[in-house]
Amino acid sequence: MTTYFVTGISTDVGKTIVSAILTEALQANYWKPIQAGELNNTDTHSVKQLISNTISQFHESAYRLKSPMSPHAAASIDGLEIDLKKIISPKPKNNLIIEGAGGLLVPLNNTQTIFDIIKPSYKIIVVSRHYLGSINHTLLTLKYLTERGFDVSLVYNGNENKHTETIIEKMTATPVIGRVANEPYFDKNVIKEYAEIFKEKLT
Repeated sequence: MTTYFVTGISTDVGKTIVSAILTEALQANYWKPIQAGELNNTDTHSVKQLISNTISQFHESAYRLKSPMSPHAAASIDGLEIDLKKIISPKPKNNLIIEGAGGLLVPLNNTQTIFDIIKPSYKIIVVSRHYLGSINHTLLTLKYLTERGFDVSLVYNGNENKHTETIIEKMTATPVIGRVANEPYFDKNVIKEYAEIFKEKLT
């Protein structure tokens, strides 16, 4: 069984939608280690509502923080300090999708970041969305991961930008799993359609 870690080049780039597509495509389990904010409508809840299969299981977050902020700040407001020893990855007899929080170097405490949750065996899927500065953010993220020996793939979220995508391809040669268009809405049917498209690149 394979564990996929979904990270982004920034916040609000579409990690949860991509995680839902991957969960559906692989009928995988899903885990969000740290949920910061939106505790009545968590990312776990969103993914659960978007998938159709009955095999996927959902694991409880290690930390549920009240404020929609960087985990280190949200934890501080809650009177906590995030301890990586309490972030124990599930070991299901199934593929596992893990959704990170923000980008790789989002701080968890004074010394550790999201990257410190990632194990060498994980396959990393980077979600990139086009905006001014996104080339830099994408290249930095891919460079950081590939220099450390990770198996890395890209998913683009949003409309195509040939200039941006061509230069990223030329400078990194990172395989692209697919693209999520700017859909008017996402529901189970839309997620299932994307899951069928992505499935071939994941197996």
